[in-house]
Amino acid sequence: MAVAVSMKIRLDKYLADMNCGTRSGLKKEIRGGNVTVNGTPVKSPEIKIDTETDKVVFRGQPVVYERYEYYMLNKPAGVVSATSDRHEQTVTELIRDSKRDDLFPVGRLDKDTEGLLLITNNGELSHRLLSPRKHVDKIYFARIDGRVTQEDVDSFARGLDIGDEKKTLPADLHICTSDGISEVMLTIREGRFHQVKRMFQAVGKKVIYLKRLQMGGLCLDESLKPGEYRRLTEEEVEKLCSQERKP
Repeated sequence: MAVAVSMKIRLDKYLADMNCGTRSGLKKEIRGGNVTVNGTPVKSPEIKIDTETDKVVFRGQPVVYERYEYYMLNKPAGVVSATSDRHEQTVTELIRDSKRDDLFPVGRLDKDTEGLLLITNNGELSHRLLSPRKHVDKIYFARIDGRVTQEDVDSFARGLDIGDEKKTLPADLHICTSDGISEVMLTIREGRFHQVKRMFQAVGKKVIYLKRLQMGGLCLDESLKPGEYRRLTEEEVEKLCSQERKP
């Protein structure tokens, strides 16, 4: 579900954006009388369409314009967070019913990491959510090879040296179980390369399973199995957009 924003664009671009065909092919379709606007046949590809008020029908089928699309994906392990890859399956390839061909993941999860990933074509929203100045909370569930201790909790809260110029920002580490294999919940406010894995390496431990559960106000829908996705609700989109507008 996209937030409605009215704008005017050429008819051929309107149809091309909604994956009805190529611009050149659609010009022929329009000139051939296969498109109506508000019930009237239109033969000019250049005519400007109001994306919110005009009713466009192509070959008898209504075409509703969506400027932005938003999907929640439960990313499975083994899939890369990219739009294209010569050797690996990508997260955007999992979104099979999109009208758009310009979707991308907001941020990235490592190939072996599962969980919440936002897929959209809204570049401004992505930029703001990923901005280092925003400190957007990201919550993970992790299994750790080794006994996680209160000393680790305190170290995470102070910030860790993981080999970068600066220490990590303070992170909230909650121990669910502590044993030979520990289970934890971790909240971080940055998005450094392999950050969670490197943080645990810094305290002498190894991440053996990692799943992102939340990013800002967006929580993973636990009904989604790995590899499944759904469109965001209007409420979820509004929450993300209002969050990214905060200073």
